[in-house]
Amino acid sequence: MPTVHPFEAQMDADGTVTLTSAPADPALRERIVAALRQTQPTGDAWARSYRRQYVRAGLPQKLIETREDLEAIPVPPLRRLSGELVFNLDPRTLRNDPVRAVREYTPLEGGGHLHLRSEEFSTGGGKWESLPEDPNPLAGFRYLTQHPLAREKGTVVASYLAEHWHEGRIDFEPEPPEEQLDELEALVRDWHGETPEDWAERHYDSLDVPEEEEAEAPVPLARRLVLELREPTPLGSPLNIAVTTLGEHDVHIDPEGGFYTLDGETWLSYADPDAEPQEDGAGELGDLLSNMLDVKTVPVTVWQGGRVEWEEGAVPAEQAERVRAELVEATGAGNPDAWADWTRAVLVETFAEEAPHLADLDALPTVQAVRLDLPTDALSDPDDPAQYFMESEVTFDGVNWRDLYGETVPEELERLRPSN
Repeated sequence: MPTVHPFEAQMDADGTVTLTSAPADPALRERIVAALRQTQPTGDAWARSYRRQYVRAGLPQKLIETREDLEAIPVPPLRRLSGELVFNLDPRTLRNDPVRAVREYTPLEGGGHLHLRSEEFSTGGGKWESLPEDPNPLAGFRYLTQHPLAREKGTVVASYLAEHWHEGRIDFEPEPPEEQLDELEALVRDWHGETPEDWAERHYDSLDVPEEEEAEAPVPLARRLVLELREPTPLGSPLNIAVTTLGEHDVHIDPEGGFYTLDGETWLSYADPDAEPQEDGAGELGDLLSNMLDVKTVPVTVWQGGRVEWEEGAVPAEQAERVRAELVEATGAGNPDAWADWTRAVLVETFAEEAPHLADLDALPTVQAVRLDLPTDALSDPDDPAQYFMESEVTFDGVNWRDLYGETVPEELERLRPSN
């Protein structure tokens, strides 16, 4: 038998919970407060959630075309929530009406479910109102998707081309920050298939290969997809849904960015199966790579001693101190050991194919400064814009700059080859 503990609570936009009716047991009261904090949106997420509910209720008097239109909808700072903390929920409750169950019963960490019966809103706590709800679930979908903004995704913060080989290796261009790598690799594996059988099945599904032809159809050596990290969608809908979230960002997969190779040399498009195979840097694939990396950036120079430079006005004054501090921390500038470790990693990873001998050397020439390209969209990102930069040039003498993506290995590194 389920155990049910009713409650009523008020919650503000920052997530502060005040219980107005709840069990006397302090442990249960603490569980209810923790459950509400765990499951209910706060801050900007609360504003997006309320405005989405408002639109789904069909209340706007005009089409929502821009973010300004959406942000003009006032968001009440207070919520009044009533429901129960439920333990030993009867499985039949979830099976009999799965849509209702998913909407109303939220599983909690540590066991149990949170069941919300009602949600009311108030500006000052005196008058409480709820949003109208149409009994037809498709009505809310129609109200939502009629608005142009429901098709808009959030601003791109970073894009990664993932190249996934059948034997399991995954390469990214550019390389994601270390703290994101495991989650992005797991997403790529899940998308392409964890097992050889799933790998083949996902490939066949992407090309609509008839089941009777699968036995004779080739399996790709490698596959590519483009992952986009975007700011949260302003008006979330099934038309712009993200595949997952990573930190404060939505993760989208570019539907035009899927390719596969049967020979390891030429690539074919999933979006256009009849197109001619393309080599890297040519045709549709070349355009995709070019567009993916064509992000507006601010050139920044970070010096070994900790000095950070950019053109006057390139970084907003209100962001300058934070951006400078985060770049210094990310590169190790001003700390000789940290700087040496970071610049060594940059050189070894950048020239891993052209100069693999660098990885075996105990010491590399000292880098005096590095030029970075910092996406302008990331300048106002409070989560650490430094994690999205790309290194472009280095100087070993403070005067002559070496292109990290040129056709030749810098002479200061080339002369270190064992044969020399």
